[in-house]
Amino acid sequence: MAQPLLQAADLRGAARLTTDAVAGLASLVEAMHAGIINPPRPRGSAGAAPAAERTRGLTGLVYETVRGVTRLVGGSAEALLGWLAPVLLASDPRQAPRPEREAVVAALNGVLGDHLAATDNPLAITMAFRRAGLPLPLERPALRSGLGGASPRLLVLLHGLCMNDLQWQRSGHDHGEALARELGYTPVYLHYNSGLSVSTNGRILAQLMERLYDAWPVEVERLVMVGHSMGGLVARSAIHHGALLQRGGLRWPARVNDLVCLGTPHQGAALERAGHGIDLLLGAAPYAAPLARLGKVRSAGIKDLRQGNIVSGPATHDGRDPCPHVGLPTGTRCFAIAASLGPQAGNLKSRLLGDGLVSVASALGRHRSPGRRLAFAPQRQAVVRDTGHLDLLSSPEVYRLLRQWLA
Repeated sequence: MAQPLLQAADLRGAARLTTDAVAGLASLVEAMHAGIINPPRPRGSAGAAPAAERTRGLTGLVYETVRGVTRLVGGSAEALLGWLAPVLLASDPRQAPRPEREAVVAALNGVLGDHLAATDNPLAITMAFRRAGLPLPLERPALRSGLGGASPRLLVLLHGLCMNDLQWQRSGHDHGEALARELGYTPVYLHYNSGLSVSTNGRILAQLMERLYDAWPVEVERLVMVGHSMGGLVARSAIHHGALLQRGGLRWPARVNDLVCLGTPHQGAALERAGHGIDLLLGAAPYAAPLARLGKVRSAGIKDLRQGNIVSGPATHDGRDPCPHVGLPTGTRCFAIAASLGPQAGNLKSRLLGDGLVSVASALGRHRSPGRRLAFAPQRQAVVRDTGHLDLLSSPEVYRLLRQWLA
């Protein structure tokens, strides 16, 4: 049986959806349903043709009825999400899931993940390590056969907000698989509900990492974590919570050799504070784009992304102050890669937009207050130019740095 998602969780409960957001949920559910049934088709060099946003026949009548009833008497997120569950729930857990299905579920969890978890919705993602979209059983014999020859070099990759583990594959490249080929690492990919608070995910991951460490088929000689965007925050949170639990017997936090953060908003994401960052992430997955309509809804994970919080505190989500500062883990080599849409460091585009979601300063841990800065060593930080937030996943320059640092 899968590990319960909410163990050691400090959720504040489900966030109330506004009336406008709930009324519009039926339409976005229908748009995603239509997109899955009739996916976008290539349209020459101009890009993909947009998917239809309305279903037809009896299905269309059902959605129109739901919208009408919702406008008249209101509705609950639970009832409307029930219409989406049959479309998205996987039928056979032994088969690799469809990437479009995973993209939609991941985006839905990023926007409403705390609500899904608090209401025990079956669409809520349960944290797990996966390969090729399939969960890895954390038992030594099963790992030995499932991984096909695990090496002493363990690489854990953590995706960002509204994303999933399959999206490490971008433009024909996967940093984890490339590091496996060239440097002998065995990559495992974390799949998690990015709508939960970073602190909650960090606490769950701290326990899960210990199980992975115990079950690894060979002695771990090198343990590396690579986090993209929010994934870097979750990794830092897990190491922090794991270190606090070391007295209880956790061994893995002291064995983390390297932590690499790609475009991680250590000091928050300014564009997300303005409410626009979520559109960039959701727009990257055509099947999930309709979720951008939930502009008034902000999960605990999104609120953490605004300030770069990795632990919970009384001021975590008040919109003014971040929670208590946590520095970089001691005993671990920590690296940071920032991206810039502009070609030069000093131009206006580079300073204001960063990679389109995270500023260069935030990704490198810089802060105007000395007490909140993160001490990345100069030789362990880099900026890649003409690169967007999601392009960090396929950038040849990023991979060159990873190969150099982790060799």
